[in-house]
Amino acid sequence: MAHEHNHSEEPKHDHSHGHHHHHHSTVGNALGKLNRAFLIGILLNMAYVVIEAVFGFFTSSMGLLSDAGHNLSDVASLLIALIAFKAAQRKPNDRFTYGYKKATVEASTINAVILYCAVALIMYESIRKLIHPEEVEGNVVAWVAGAGVIVNGVTAWLFMKDSKKDLNVKGAFLHMVADTLVSVGVVVSGIVIYFTDWYFIDPIIGICISLMIAITSYPLLHESFRLELDAVPEGVDINKVKTSISSVPEISSFHHLHVWALSTTETAMTVHVVVPDRDLADLAVEKVRKAMCSLGITHTTVETETTESNCPDATCDSCGAH
Repeated sequence: MAHEHNHSEEPKHDHSHGHHHHHHSTVGNALGKLNRAFLIGILLNMAYVVIEAVFGFFTSSMGLLSDAGHNLSDVASLLIALIAFKAAQRKPNDRFTYGYKKATVEASTINAVILYCAVALIMYESIRKLIHPEEVEGNVVAWVAGAGVIVNGVTAWLFMKDSKKDLNVKGAFLHMVADTLVSVGVVVSGIVIYFTDWYFIDPIIGICISLMIAITSYPLLHESFRLELDAVPEGVDINKVKTSISSVPEISSFHHLHVWALSTTETAMTVHVVVPDRDLADLAVEKVRKAMCSLGITHTTVETETTESNCPDATCDSCGAH
């Protein structure tokens, strides 16, 4: 059944968006720094891939060659994150009215999947080496892996601050942290092997590190898939949203409340509110908008109605369906 919009009184369809039009220079500087962080990270890791491949070829080390391939996948993940980051900054158009902000969610999902593929490969290779130990040149492995600790550690540090605010950046950050842990483990195993010839140490450390990466990366995978399904972002408390709307005295009731992620940093909300006195509709919308801004919702769309709707859910037919 369609909504009764009381056309004689011309109910309002107010759309209020909590954009922040000030501090553009600050935002621009932040985006510029993040863009440089991606570029520096890609260049550093690409250089390290070449170093690993060269040393792996001349020392006949399959370990270094396989790790070079693994690090090459990390370069790909950084590129994916950078492309999504760039796409999110593009302006909306007639075909993509929200712009390309959702690309950051797609990128975080892809990076989460890549992380677990890397975990599976490391686990497989480690178990294989545990069953069939291989001779390893401990000193060469330790030195090359030591360079990896520096490269991956510096790259992770570049993303550390923004990883707390952006799921896409968090994906890149976790990739670099995971690689740093792998490199530390390889350094330790290289030193131990050099002095003891205990070749089984290498796969054992590989198994431990892969399990650690799988556990610490689960929140990224979980939240990415949630956002893919337009779930309420983790940082938004839906009960507080409902309470805030209900507390506006001009509003008698509300329905069709939807909260979802526009990107990994921006949240949107739509809601229908019943305002019996149409003269107070603008005031009610403004109060809802301000309340949502304080809860971290950046794009708020409020539709006002002057009478109670007889359509409580999203199964309505005709133009009353939302």
